[in-house]
Amino acid sequence: MGMSVGTGGVKSEPNVVPMIDVMLVLLIIFMVVLPALTSGFTANPPQGINLKSHPEEDTDQVLGIDREGNYYINKRPVALDSIGPLLKEIYANRDDYVLYIKADKDLPYSKVIDAMDIASKNGVRVVGAVSDQVPGTKSTVEGDLLNQPTKK
Repeated sequence: MGMSVGTGGVKSEPNVVPMIDVMLVLLIIFMVVLPALTSGFTANPPQGINLKSHPEEDTDQVLGIDREGNYYINKRPVALDSIGPLLKEIYANRDDYVLYIKADKDLPYSKVIDAMDIASKNGVRVVGAVSDQVPGTKSTVEGDLLNQPTKK
């Protein structure tokens, strides 16, 4: 602490205990909040064999539906009644009318159909369903460079 015995002088040492307490609290807050901010939504799409990969680009529009039936457009949560006007606004200024739907595999299919119906009424002309390659298998689709063996 700040007191010494035997010498007549005053010791000036900073008390760092409160600072450490504050830093630990901030660390815990960031450990809890940061994963929730960066995750967007999580969905385990259906799996298949011989799927052509499609990397998500910044210009791609993705409608996500998680296991609980919550909707996301480009990883941002959106209410069901807001999807139509938001899609209409997005596709009013675009040349392509493609929407990718990424839905959880355990989700009732009626939720996916409802989302596709809303999309088709609000400017979307082509819907692509996102799915994952079955682990341990390779795609044999011609032109799929991500799953081809690499040359040494």
